[in-house]
Amino acid sequence: MTELPLIGEAVAVAAERRLAGAKIGVVTFPGTLDDRDAARAVRLAGGTAVPLWHADTTLGDVDAVVIPGGFSYGDYLRAGAIARFAPLMSKIIDAANSDAKLPVLGICNGFQILTESHLLPGSMIKNDHLKFLCRDQVLRVENNNTAWTLDYEAGQEITVPLKNQDGQYIADEKTLDALEAEGRVAFRYVGFNPNGSRRDIAGISNAAGNVVGLMPHPEHATEVGFGPESLDGIGGSDTDGLGFFTSVLNKIVGGAK
Repeated sequence: MTELPLIGEAVAVAAERRLAGAKIGVVTFPGTLDDRDAARAVRLAGGTAVPLWHADTTLGDVDAVVIPGGFSYGDYLRAGAIARFAPLMSKIIDAANSDAKLPVLGICNGFQILTESHLLPGSMIKNDHLKFLCRDQVLRVENNNTAWTLDYEAGQEITVPLKNQDGQYIADEKTLDALEAEGRVAFRYVGFNPNGSRRDIAGISNAAGNVVGLMPHPEHATEVGFGPESLDGIGGSDTDGLGFFTSVLNKIVGGAK
């Protein structure tokens, strides 16, 4: 009988040593819930996770940034609206828009923060059914040319957990048409739209492809035995989310396709 490893010992893949030098900053705000999960995903992919605090005034020497999920500032004003004004966010905004084009991934509340920061267009509002929803969700990779999707195939279907209350992505028709025309819809919901997002959009990117935001949680699908299995015969394995993190690491060290 093969024994499953303890959670603390679980390994998703045999990480490549060359990736270890890549430093990925993981931001924590008051109310962040998934910062440790995101940091663990970075380590499982083979990189070095660097903790960043919302009040920091410098990014240090990180090569990319993950803004994880949670409920920053309790979502008391509007999801992500207060976090947008954190001192560290001004540094992230500048670095993402600079010539260096720092890769930035916003997950769930992080996606909300990216829209509030205008690093990504549109906005997030309450789910159309007005309830919190937690489920395994099938996504289709629409754009595999971003810094965070290079290790996926275009059209590939993956399964990752989703958990949100303010997950409905909205934008005006002109913005939606532009996102479609420019190939900036990164992920789309498959089989079921869990929150009423326009055009089944689950995630988008900026024009340069270095900034990506999505509502589902790839950091919760990075370990064998501890992630979602295929859903109704659709999707892949319980490590489907690992590609986000290997993608950016490979890009940083020069191994991206």
